[in-house]
Amino acid sequence: MTCCQTVDGAGLVTVGRGLGGRWEGAFEPDARGRGLGRRLVAAARHLVPGAHLWLEIAPGDVTSLRAALTAGFKPVGAEVLMLDRAPERR
Repeated sequence: MTCCQTVDGAGLVTVGRGLGGRWEGAFEPDARGRGLGRRLVAAARHLVPGAHLWLEIAPGDVTSLRAALTAGFKPVGAEVLMLDRAPERR
């Protein structure tokens, strides 16, 4: 996992391996209206040695969703995790 903070401490971006080994990122801007969220998301792409980076954003978090969309991310909607075997029963 890689975690970077802005020089002034106003923002944080984290990138690491998630489900299925895919790259996932999270960001936390401490200021609104200055484009910090968009810049943090754009910076996250430079921390990943590959083509795909996933961001999990709550549907109600309009500010973060807008920042991700502005940075070029596309919404997927929802996903389902399929396990390769049934859970053990007692």
